[in-house]
Amino acid sequence: MKTKVIVLVIVVVALFLYLATGVYQVNPSQVALVKTFGKYSHTSGPGIHFHAPFPFQTHVIVDVQTVRKQEIGFRTVRPGQYVQKQDEALILTKDGNIVSVEAVVQYRVNDPIKFVFNVENPEELVKFTTESALRDRISKRTVDDILTSERDTVAYETHQIAQQLLDQYDVGVTVLNVLLQEVVPPQPVIAAFDDVNNAKQDKERYINEATKYANNLIPSVEGETRKIVLDAEAYAQQKVLQAVGETQRFLSILKEYETSPEITEIRLKIETLEEVLPKAKRIILLSDAQNIALLNFEDLIGGGSK
Repeated sequence: MKTKVIVLVIVVVALFLYLATGVYQVNPSQVALVKTFGKYSHTSGPGIHFHAPFPFQTHVIVDVQTVRKQEIGFRTVRPGQYVQKQDEALILTKDGNIVSVEAVVQYRVNDPIKFVFNVENPEELVKFTTESALRDRISKRTVDDILTSERDTVAYETHQIAQQLLDQYDVGVTVLNVLLQEVVPPQPVIAAFDDVNNAKQDKERYINEATKYANNLIPSVEGETRKIVLDAEAYAQQKVLQAVGETQRFLSILKEYETSPEITEIRLKIETLEEVLPKAKRIILLSDAQNIALLNFEDLIGGGSK
């Protein structure tokens, strides 16, 4: 009798433990997908639930709120420590160069049923799909574009393409962001790339300095040029007016000469002598008898400058 009681207790405890395998808890950020004989039957939300014990029913817990991530080109060993994966990081560019890219894709499960039952390894599929899109976008650009201006554009386009492909695969995830954490030349050629970048920076600096010098010099040169042009125009106008005046004077003298030639001739000689003699220091005179007489004005006026 005692043995029967012990056996009964053991059976009851075993039955209780067996039924307890159907009890499960779902956290606030999770859902549970319940399967009946291996086929999906229903979804349970957060809380404590019960389903038929194994093998009649089982469940799969899926976190649908936490942001997940996949790393491309590196792996996190522990917080603050990383290991590079060169087979993933090295990517060929449009101009035949190679860049080392480390990226992170962040995503969230939006359909747990598709995420669990449509794909065998959805996490790896997200990673490979994003890596494929990233390689495609980088292959369309030169190494200079990737290292400078096109970095954010590549990340955005990779995000869009990865989401489109994952929707086609019906994975049930939403890509939240694609972050290019590091985009650099491969380690063996970093020094050469730095030299090229320094040369480009020097080129831009020289161009900027030359442009600044030109901007400062051009107004000064233009002002000087304008001054020369105005001086030349004024000189030309002066000469024209002078020539016109001389012409008018000549025509006036000609008119007087035609009226009284002898008087006009004597007057012109006198005017010429009045203009020339004050500048002369010695005068040579030739008399009617062909005698030459020399008059020294310096002696006459008591000396002067030579």
